[in-house]
Amino acid sequence: MAMRFEERLSDRGGWSIGDGCSAARVLDLLSTKTVFLMVRELLYGTTRFDDFVGRTEVSAPAVSRALKQLKSARIVETAPYQAPGSRAREEYRLTAAGEDLLPVFLALMQWGDAHLQDGRPPLVFVEADTGRPLGVRVVADDAPEPTSDDIEIRLNPAWHPEPADQ
Repeated sequence: MAMRFEERLSDRGGWSIGDGCSAARVLDLLSTKTVFLMVRELLYGTTRFDDFVGRTEVSAPAVSRALKQLKSARIVETAPYQAPGSRAREEYRLTAAGEDLLPVFLALMQWGDAHLQDGRPPLVFVEADTGRPLGVRVVADDAPEPTSDDIEIRLNPAWHPEPADQ
């Protein structure tokens, strides 16, 4: 199975989009596992640097590089905060462009759930108000897309972690 090209594009050797390929550009942006983990954590609501380090188990320098990359790409923005008795710091928040990565993230999770988790993924993404499972589909209509605020993450009751090697 493959997508079809319109007639004027059917001779694949006669044209090239080269560096203009959107998929290639996204892969350049999300070029490392660490960058993608930062996007995951931002979608999960993580905002503070130390929490990114702790939740991803990635070194502080790698987290710093990934957040700088996402900030320069306008995927995240910073806002000041100050905990009582501490110095002022910055927290990270998704921009509108970052929020638009939600279906990309969910599509990758959905594929991994189906093909890498033996049908027992650790998390289930559901509509917060109804509990209905969410999935990503390619559709031709203009159905509204949920935002991360509309999604509730639940532990999948069918998931059982692999036993630790002893």
